[in-house]
Amino acid sequence: MSDACAPTDSIAELYRDHHGWLVGWLRRKLGCPHNAGDLAHDTFLRVLMSPGIDEIREPRAWLTTVAHGLMVNHLRRKDLERAYLDALAAQPEPLSPSPEERALVLETLVEIDAMLNGLPSKARHAFLLSQLEGLTYAEIAGRLGVSVSMVKKYMMQAVTHCMRIAQA
Repeated sequence: MSDACAPTDSIAELYRDHHGWLVGWLRRKLGCPHNAGDLAHDTFLRVLMSPGIDEIREPRAWLTTVAHGLMVNHLRRKDLERAYLDALAAQPEPLSPSPEERALVLETLVEIDAMLNGLPSKARHAFLLSQLEGLTYAEIAGRLGVSVSMVKKYMMQAVTHCMRIAQA
């Protein structure tokens, strides 16, 4: 990229020079041209929002990093959606929620997943066992192979983490 380009010229040049390559890279990773196109589009939207585009020395490495993060989020969301739909399929028909309720629950699950994403795995697991399965700290300790006092530390860590994120 030329240092003499205006910011909009830099973005246009970056898009022109690397969009096709990025879609191909994402298609190989995802196996789906539609999702690859959507994520490439989202990547370039992030580029538009990013300061310092003129300072990028390795555009493909930078685009790959941004696209990879978006791809991971996309795959996590798909996994959550699949697990939720599997749980719904196991429910008797009268208990099945409406499409609107499903969308709200799925969005809530994605938000919860994002909140818990920064926690160490044992703290996240302890929190989920407590909140979703209603296990006591002693039962959680047995499942995780740790002491009850460690479960208390995990729970404090999880609650503090979630409160910090909720206030941000």
